[in-house]
Amino acid sequence: MAIVVLLAAGALLALVLQSRHDIDREARNRSVAVAETFAHQLGLQPALKTSDPSTILQPLAEQTRKAAGVDFIVVMDTNGIRYSHPQPDRIGKRFVGTIEPSLQGKVHTESVEGPLGKEIQAVVPVKDPDGEVVALVSAGLTVENVSGALDRQLPVILLAIATGLGLATVGTWLISRRLRRQTHGLGTQEMTRMYEHHDAVLHAVREGVVITDGDGQLLLANDEAKRLLGLPENAEGRPIRDVPGLERRMADLLLSGREATDEVIGSGDRLLVVNQRPTHPRGRPEGAVVTIRDSTEMQILTTRAETARRRLKLLYDAGGDIGTTLDVVRTAEELAAVAVPRFADFVTVDLADQVIDGDEPAPGADMRRTAISGIRSDHPLYPVGRLIDFLPSTPQARGYGTGRAELVPDLSKAPGWQAQDPPRARAIVDYGIHSLIAAPLMARGVVLGVVNFWRSQKQEPFDEDELSLAEELVARAAVSMDNARRYTREHALAVTLQRSLLPRALPEQSAMDVAHFYLPAQSGVGGDWFDVIPLPGSRVALVVGDVVGHGLHAAATMGRLRTAVHNFSSLDLPPDEILARLDDLVQRIDHDHNQDAEDADGGVLGATCLYAVYDPVSQRCTMARAGHLPPLLVGPDGTTQIVELPAGPPLGLGGMPFETAELELAEGSQLVLYTDGLVEERTRDISEGLELLRAALSHPDRDPHDSCRAVLDMLLPARPTDDVALLIARTRTLGPDRVAQWDVAFEPSAVGAMRSVAAKKLDEWDLTELGFAAELILSELITNALRHGSGPVRVRLLRDHNLTCEVWDGSSTAPHLRYAATTDEGGRGLFLVAQLSEHWGTRYTPEGKVIWAELALPGTPGGGEAVLSAFLDVDPL
Repeated sequence: MAIVVLLAAGALLALVLQSRHDIDREARNRSVAVAETFAHQLGLQPALKTSDPSTILQPLAEQTRKAAGVDFIVVMDTNGIRYSHPQPDRIGKRFVGTIEPSLQGKVHTESVEGPLGKEIQAVVPVKDPDGEVVALVSAGLTVENVSGALDRQLPVILLAIATGLGLATVGTWLISRRLRRQTHGLGTQEMTRMYEHHDAVLHAVREGVVITDGDGQLLLANDEAKRLLGLPENAEGRPIRDVPGLERRMADLLLSGREATDEVIGSGDRLLVVNQRPTHPRGRPEGAVVTIRDSTEMQILTTRAETARRRLKLLYDAGGDIGTTLDVVRTAEELAAVAVPRFADFVTVDLADQVIDGDEPAPGADMRRTAISGIRSDHPLYPVGRLIDFLPSTPQARGYGTGRAELVPDLSKAPGWQAQDPPRARAIVDYGIHSLIAAPLMARGVVLGVVNFWRSQKQEPFDEDELSLAEELVARAAVSMDNARRYTREHALAVTLQRSLLPRALPEQSAMDVAHFYLPAQSGVGGDWFDVIPLPGSRVALVVGDVVGHGLHAAATMGRLRTAVHNFSSLDLPPDEILARLDDLVQRIDHDHNQDAEDADGGVLGATCLYAVYDPVSQRCTMARAGHLPPLLVGPDGTTQIVELPAGPPLGLGGMPFETAELELAEGSQLVLYTDGLVEERTRDISEGLELLRAALSHPDRDPHDSCRAVLDMLLPARPTDDVALLIARTRTLGPDRVAQWDVAFEPSAVGAMRSVAAKKLDEWDLTELGFAAELILSELITNALRHGSGPVRVRLLRDHNLTCEVWDGSSTAPHLRYAATTDEGGRGLFLVAQLSEHWGTRYTPEGKVIWAELALPGTPGGGEAVLSAFLDVDPL
């Protein structure tokens, strides 16, 4: 009991001293930790730069002090003047303590007599990004609080020692009794033999076992542990740091005493899985038990499996991320992005210039840098858009020529690559890029370009396995690239075809001021078209149509329909009849395509069309539509309305007639024709698009070109998914000063009288030179109307870009041009009309027909003397 009491007293003294030491050390450590944490706060340095740092730092310091459990946090400048203090009246006064070591960038702890009493404080520097000390932070505890903690612990310690003495006495008796019972009275020999058995088992297991003590000594290492760690036979009993052959990382783990579970540590050429458990986890570690097993082969297999998994994941992601659009440049960018940083640090894609335009590349074609992706943007590689002529010695040129990928493990030792651009090659190597794979993009046996994979961060160069991965990745991307190239080519062909079929310039006419706009879809050319067709009698026809579908077939069908509209317009048919004939034509086209089973899906599904005819004399507009959107009418006063026009079925359905609507347009009105691509979009409803169109057009002071620009600014999508066609026409009138009209009596004597009246009107218009030809034409046409037609008969002259002579009668019988025999008394009148006029023809009205002839005005080609010479060229009868 005396020994136990002495031990208890010694333990009490040691515990008190150790507690004082630990508390003091803990106070210093806490002060340093709190001061350093506050010194590195993000808002500290910006606050120091303000005009009054205390207003920001004082509440921040107090909040941190309370949270950290210290007695004070003081921020001061390099002169020791406080910015913060628990006692606000101390702010602005000099700090009590030593600041010189901290001004030199060191952390200083000390005990001082401060404003709060005896204090343990730490002073740390605050450094700017350049490493210069710009302020100091001090944090600490008062000794009173530190001592108070020990005083509060002392009764507990004494009680614990007293309890321990009692328990030790009782426990010693109980343990001795229990040990005798557990050993069943075994003696020393029996216990020795049992230990030998355990030792044999310990050294026979195929798992290393190591036991260490709290002083860092190696107490036990079985045979397997010595083999795995390369320990000598006399390793046991030596400090771990002095054991030869022990890897530093393993020694650090054994000395740490921490718990470790399945940690992988390299030892020579082995990978060891280590588990460590402290022997006294509830107290101060006094040693540890460590088990070790060799997992080198398993780790190799796992590494290979993980590498294969990452490569399969890369190829899988590439299949989904590359080729999301049918755009060559975008596909190249997706290919470059998917490989960084999982496979390479930088990826560049160089395509033959023809590929970007959709064509197949020629051998030896120059390549243009199309895409770059990398972990950094300050690289020295060729920029995007650079046209590169690779020398034959470069891996890019060899890969482009042979179609096989090239591996360059060390760029600094590749003279063929460096010969391309020596200064840039040096910059690339100096930048840290050291290895390259140049893989050609090959599809259907054609090399489209080269993909370059560059490595900089990883020290190991590319190997053969990574070369195979690059080839597989590029091969998958090449299919998408070729699809995008072929689509680009077809799209360009379709756009070229469509633009060649659309009017390049609007014809000269005076009935309307016309502005137009056309834009093909980005994703595929459609079949939208528009047209302005001059008609006899100074009239003009406006046409807008839309063929269902996209691509070359839609563009070609649009051309056929536009040609048909021109042909039907030359017959001067009314709008509903023109649409009926177009409907028959579309049905025949559908039928022709459906005859071929292989092209059954390429048939025309239908088309829409709007056809309008405006007469500047009567100011009336007749229009009909076949499934097309109705036009908009903008009045001279700015009122905008959608024209109520019978819809009619789309072209190609057949079976239903088309209806016309007629309306009178005031001079200066604007008629707006458009296709659905302008007003219909996925992000908005078509009714919303129509309202936006009406809002853009509600400015009557604009001319058609300005109105067209305003509509496009408001409605045109950034990437239209459908063709956009827009036609805006502002009406003019042909006033009474340029129109002359007379009713003709139904008798032969009226012919001479009309010639005389027409000649006087031509004199008034200063068109005397046309008098002879006009009188002869009118004489013949009126005579034919009186002889072969029926009343009433009416004559009209129109002075526009040419002189139009019209004779109206109530008969629907059409005249025919023929060559009269030498013995015929008649049959030469229309021949003379055709010789004297530029154009002539017939159009039908609800009351009969109109025969018209156009004469060129004097001073224009075909006018004046040309008319007379044409007459004199007629063979004598």
